[in-house]
Amino acid sequence: MSIRPVKQIVQSQPTMEGAGVRLRRAFGFGNTSDFDPFLLLDDFRNDNPNDYLAGFPWHPHRGIETITYVLAGTVEHGDSLGNRGTLGDGDVQWMTAGSGILHQEMPKGDAQGRMHGFQLWANLPSSLKMTTPRYQDVQARDIPEVIDDDGTKVRVICGSFWGKTGPIDGVAADPRYLDVSVPPGTTRRLAVETPRHAFAYVFAGSGRFHDASAPQPVRTEQVGAVATPGEEPVGNWSLVLFDGGDEITVQAGDEGIRFLLVSGKPIHEPVAWQGPIVMNTQAQLHQAFTELRQGTFIKERGTL
Repeated sequence: MSIRPVKQIVQSQPTMEGAGVRLRRAFGFGNTSDFDPFLLLDDFRNDNPNDYLAGFPWHPHRGIETITYVLAGTVEHGDSLGNRGTLGDGDVQWMTAGSGILHQEMPKGDAQGRMHGFQLWANLPSSLKMTTPRYQDVQARDIPEVIDDDGTKVRVICGSFWGKTGPIDGVAADPRYLDVSVPPGTTRRLAVETPRHAFAYVFAGSGRFHDASAPQPVRTEQVGAVATPGEEPVGNWSLVLFDGGDEITVQAGDEGIRFLLVSGKPIHEPVAWQGPIVMNTQAQLHQAFTELRQGTFIKERGTL
């Protein structure tokens, strides 16, 4: 077995999206080849309703899949296919935009004003860019959870892990999306298939991700310096990008550590990207925005 070295560590950066939602972006809208097939990860954890209640009014998507994972609060959603619903604590929505969809996402906090969660964008290969849109809404109770003897807990949102398979299916990138909690002071190895790109995003506690047998320099953009994997712990807001191998190692700190562990098979296709639409060529991108202006963007219709 080979431990994946840490290739890069970055801090998610404050940004604003939608009608004025303050969030943090871990990666996206740049060179995302290291994350292929994933395009963007937004962290919308916020405890101030003034920073998120404006939400994400009606907007289009084409050529991608969006994965929304709610930790606290609720997100009311609707779309051009006529779907309506509310995501709550622990719920997941996997939306395949395909040929085109209009939707809105309006967040509301819990009793303490907390609106916590993440949105990940996954690219679609050229053969599926114009596939029929669909939703997979999954309630928290339907997401399997497995706890190992040392107390390590994993929620399996998508893919298979430790004998459990997540409820999301039929996703082009064949991703694995895990919510991992490791108890204080515990060191764990977690399998990641070799052909996949993989990253971790830490959102509670702290820990070290490293290859203790063969440390290598790693670029740490948040401090503008070069360090050695395992030299310093990483904590909240930290994105850890892994290099090749079939396992990662994590050593939890004194408060334990909780992170998303996401991996997927690279598509290796050109990306033409503007806002919420991701195609393969500039001509396809131009066509999509022309169709938006002409009112022919939506190929599958329901009731708004």
